[in-house]
Amino acid sequence: MPLNETEYTYLLDNLMVNNADVIFFKDLESRFIMVNDACVKKHGWTSAADALGKTDFDVFMEDHARKAYEDEQQILRTGEPIYGIEEKETRLDGTETWASTTKMPLRDPEGNLIGTFGISRNITDKKLTELKVRKFSDEIAAIKDEMENDVRMAGKLQKSFFSASYPVFPEGAQPDEKCIDFKHRFILKHQVSGDYCAIQRISETEAGIFLCDIHGVGVRAALGTALVRGVMQELVELAGDPGAYLSRMNKLLFPLFSKDDALVHTSACYMVINVQTGRLRLASAHQALPIHFQDGSGAQWLGSVETFSGPLLGVQADVRYETAEFMIKPGDAVVLFTDGLSSLRNNADDAYGLKRLLDSAHSFVGESLKEIFQGLEDDALAFSAEQQFSDDVCMVGFHLKELMA
Repeated sequence: MPLNETEYTYLLDNLMVNNADVIFFKDLESRFIMVNDACVKKHGWTSAADALGKTDFDVFMEDHARKAYEDEQQILRTGEPIYGIEEKETRLDGTETWASTTKMPLRDPEGNLIGTFGISRNITDKKLTELKVRKFSDEIAAIKDEMENDVRMAGKLQKSFFSASYPVFPEGAQPDEKCIDFKHRFILKHQVSGDYCAIQRISETEAGIFLCDIHGVGVRAALGTALVRGVMQELVELAGDPGAYLSRMNKLLFPLFSKDDALVHTSACYMVINVQTGRLRLASAHQALPIHFQDGSGAQWLGSVETFSGPLLGVQADVRYETAEFMIKPGDAVVLFTDGLSSLRNNADDAYGLKRLLDSAHSFVGESLKEIFQGLEDDALAFSAEQQFSDDVCMVGFHLKELMA
């Protein structure tokens, strides 16, 4: 049964009195003609009669009042409602609140537009929480961007650590007259790395080759390489003695690397090649053995772990690293590498490992360093399930073409 006018009025009165959301009706000039109790309470009026003839300009600052007026006039021009707009309301006393408001066209029984009406819900707590979360998110994003920029800069700086040129023996010789070739290859998995190598001239007949692998990734590992590089500047006088070189380096790094909250695991190897005699001296701090490419006879590990490999750098205060000696013949090559080259895994989760790496090395005996590096990389990646390295890789070495007269 249809409701009569009295029943409609009763229902509307209940809605206006008991609804916690603000309900309002306005005329064609956006003046209040009827409001509910929640609206009276919101604006501090004593009764609904106080609202009659007033506009939003009487209760809000110009910016919000102007926007509300323009929205209502748009509804009167188009007859189209506006749903769920979020509004920042600034009162005349400066108080700020947020509301979600829906506004509709108000029509008389004949369908003529005679004003607007709407309902507005206070969402201040929700909105302030959203704004706070957004602010924190923006701050975190800004910090993240700043950190990423710093990491990129650190990566560029770290790349500058690597040799741009190599020692030439005899000094000043043309490329086709050099008795020895040096080369390094750096495969970067992360923006900054814990892998580092250096090749330096020690004398007219000797060159030193250094490789280290600071375990871990990110800025911490990169800072470790920076510390190692800095320490190397203080070891120039020991550059001809690999054992003494690593022993002194360990002593300098121990106070920096051994703290419980900053323990840094660093493996390293340092070797000195005499281009006049072919004598190679080598000391290792828990670093994988070099690969010795013997011209005409295959590839093998240079020495054994038992003979000369010492503990990680910076873990024990006083360590004496031993120097091992080998003879390198013309045509031979020696390559050092970090564990990223051998730590790949296949689809069956088998590790590539050192045995497979050495098996691969046999195929490149007699090749140039460039071909050796590329071949070792390609074979390792062919084994990998993901066809990419899971860690940074650094390879460095020399190819003794002939003894220097």
